[in-house]
Amino acid sequence: MVKWDREVDLLVFGAGAGGMSAAMVGACEGLRVLLCEKTSQVGGTTATSGGTTWVPGNTQGRKTSRPDSVDAAKRYLDHEVGVTDSPVREAFLASAAEAIDYLEKRTEVRFKANDPYPDYHAEEPGGAMGGRALAPLPFDGRLLGPHFRLLRPPMPEFMVLGGMMVGRDEIKHLIRPWSSLAAFKLSVRLVTRYLGDRWRHPRGTRLLLGQALAGRMLMSCVQKGVEIAVDTKLIELVRAEGRIEGAVIETRGARQRIRADRGVVLATGGCAASRKWRDELARQPVPHVLAFEGATGDGLDAALAAGASMDRQHVTPFFWMPASTTEWPDGRRATYPHIRDRPKPGLIAVNRAGRRFVNEANSYHDFVDAMFRTHASVPAIPAFLVCDRHFLHEYGLGVVHPVWQRPGWFEQRGYLVSAPTLEDLANKLGIDARGLVETVAEHNRFAQAGVDERFGKGSKALNRFNGDPQNKPNPCLAPIARPPFFAVAVHPAPIGCSAGLSTNGDAQVLDEAGVAIEGLYACGNDMSSLMRGAYPGPGITLGPAIVFGYRAVMHAARRHASQPRRAA
Repeated sequence: MVKWDREVDLLVFGAGAGGMSAAMVGACEGLRVLLCEKTSQVGGTTATSGGTTWVPGNTQGRKTSRPDSVDAAKRYLDHEVGVTDSPVREAFLASAAEAIDYLEKRTEVRFKANDPYPDYHAEEPGGAMGGRALAPLPFDGRLLGPHFRLLRPPMPEFMVLGGMMVGRDEIKHLIRPWSSLAAFKLSVRLVTRYLGDRWRHPRGTRLLLGQALAGRMLMSCVQKGVEIAVDTKLIELVRAEGRIEGAVIETRGARQRIRADRGVVLATGGCAASRKWRDELARQPVPHVLAFEGATGDGLDAALAAGASMDRQHVTPFFWMPASTTEWPDGRRATYPHIRDRPKPGLIAVNRAGRRFVNEANSYHDFVDAMFRTHASVPAIPAFLVCDRHFLHEYGLGVVHPVWQRPGWFEQRGYLVSAPTLEDLANKLGIDARGLVETVAEHNRFAQAGVDERFGKGSKALNRFNGDPQNKPNPCLAPIARPPFFAVAVHPAPIGCSAGLSTNGDAQVLDEAGVAIEGLYACGNDMSSLMRGAYPGPGITLGPAIVFGYRAVMHAARRHASQPRRAA
């Protein structure tokens, strides 16, 4: 008989969106919840993400100018992922809006429907132009009080002045504060608020994007009485008579056996940050990672050791982002996600032959997929993003911000490559010079006409949404003609897992025979994604993470509601 050190109702591992959702719901349902996070701060990959959450048929989305529906989303997923009788997909579609409504009614979590905000292939059957993707409302980190330090900060490269977050629509005003009275007023307001924050806090407390979502979830966990244990790692699951009874945890070298009367939820972030797991799952070496560094497969390892099965039959085991890398003077190695620059007019991506291979304004996942496909015949890892001086000044490139720049400094660090001619740039990059010159000439002809005849950049809703609406006739096309010319190398980097633990529609983990393991649940990147390696739209990891965190706990609470707590 196992000797337990303590007992709770619900034991949750991992404090990202999935884990905190499960913890919040558990507390709302009257359960005693222990939320364990192996690092010293909560938030995981969620805290550094855009925070967008894909929720088909959500209440707000049904009220937009182009109302969304579950039926439309089903058609879209049939097209994107494949027609299949999937209980997990059906459960997601049935509960997505319900889960969000529950959180908005009973916690501090708040969203708004983005309209427009297109699915990544919005033109396909069932695709949505807006409303399906929800954005977290901004959050005042000061409301967290001393718990603010528990929240994992954003990527430094996404903050300005050493710690201030800026919204997408605010960037153009902040980098050019003298361009208008409105820009000046906004800049003064933001900077004044930030300077006030820095008197009392290590960074700005005006939280946006994934920071706002993680901050709201942390606030809700605190308010609902969730016990949060940081620096606490899952060592192993304890299984008896076919049921997971609890787990062994380790906090700062000390181990405890925790009994979980209602269940254990695994939400440790998947395995994208584990070189061992990447080597096992990926088709090629993957040295660069954008997922949370704590996502090293703890949940997967523990579950598999306890008899769980893993679903590896995905188009790709990971979700991908093109990323560049640099080392800052303090020795910190930064991996930067290229989201904002690729769709803008005046940039192309080329392979070693100096040729374009993709619509640069497509989604990050599609961009990397094209890198892999091209690399099979022509080296495209790394690929190179190429632009001219005008583009660099107007839009920036990777970690090089627009307007306020020091290109020479980034060149000295080996991040940015520049040259007075395209031939010289190609030689520095080690790519075919003739191919690059011809490619740029062709691209410039397309830009002049406003139509990309090669890859259709600017032809899709997602392209236009992320382009520059002031650039005519195509918001994604402009000539590359003003020297010097610049380039940065980008590599595939996983932002999360698609492959994961096999589950049913209630997020119960399955064994090798396909039977649910009593007392064990998984959500987030620990759970096999219903997208199966496809990437249909923004927030397709966060949406299911929240929904299945909700479904897992509601199942655990419902399953044991009529049963008395077992004697320890």
